[in-house]
Amino acid sequence: MKKVIALVLALVILSVVPASLAENQKIKIAASTTPHAIILEYVKDDLAALGYDLEVVEVTDYYVANPATAAGEVDGNYFQHQPFLNAYNASVPEDEQLVAAYGVHCEPYGIYPGTKKDLSEIAAGDKIAVTNDPSNETRALILLQDAGLITLPEGTTPDSGLQKEDIVETNGIEIFELDAEKIPAVLDDVAFAVINGNYVLDAGMTVRDDALFTEAGTVTGQVYVNYLVVKSENVEADWLKALESVIATEKVQQFILENEGFAGGVIPTFEIAE
Repeated sequence: MKKVIALVLALVILSVVPASLAENQKIKIAASTTPHAIILEYVKDDLAALGYDLEVVEVTDYYVANPATAAGEVDGNYFQHQPFLNAYNASVPEDEQLVAAYGVHCEPYGIYPGTKKDLSEIAAGDKIAVTNDPSNETRALILLQDAGLITLPEGTTPDSGLQKEDIVETNGIEIFELDAEKIPAVLDDVAFAVINGNYVLDAGMTVRDDALFTEAGTVTGQVYVNYLVVKSENVEADWLKALESVIATEKVQQFILENEGFAGGVIPTFEIAE
């Protein structure tokens, strides 16, 4: 009889286990290693407390995360700005297109030294490395124009999709197009390089200490915010709202701003939730 009562009590206890003790829903986000994955790892415990276990899938190739998100292999991604997403969406069918759901941070673009250490040393025949994907190559070329090194077609915008052949005046400079992740490895072979912010950090450099010229903060913060990106059907998903809520905090803002490894290369753009 005692065994029966004990069994009944155990069943009653199990039936009233609070939801917080139930198994968490698992979500998977693809992210660039630095700083995106670092930021997501920082909020993991806070997200778990809301009922979601986050798996961060680190990616180094910009062309992997969007197709994986569209195919449902991951629930979302965090690595890109709107012009990059615009270029992706323009290249795929409507049912594979994605949505920029929530802006988290921006990374100022910069020109970095290679074999030459000052832009005043630039000379005809010098090579400058830039990334070869359409949105970021346009961004790099606009930065080189802002630095007075080249001239672009009138009316150029971040969505122009420019390549080196579109430069109006090169001033004798050779533009060397390369996959974004490979650029830090060729600094000994080029005079200067325009490097994506996350790869600057991965290479042990910082915008604050190493960039010779950077784009205006208003451009970075308005056009090149890095977003959490999802399929349109997930824009209102509870898990995404929970992830937003643990990011939009003073705690995360301070983590980003005070992280010495980021050193001015990562600027939070989100508003802190009330």
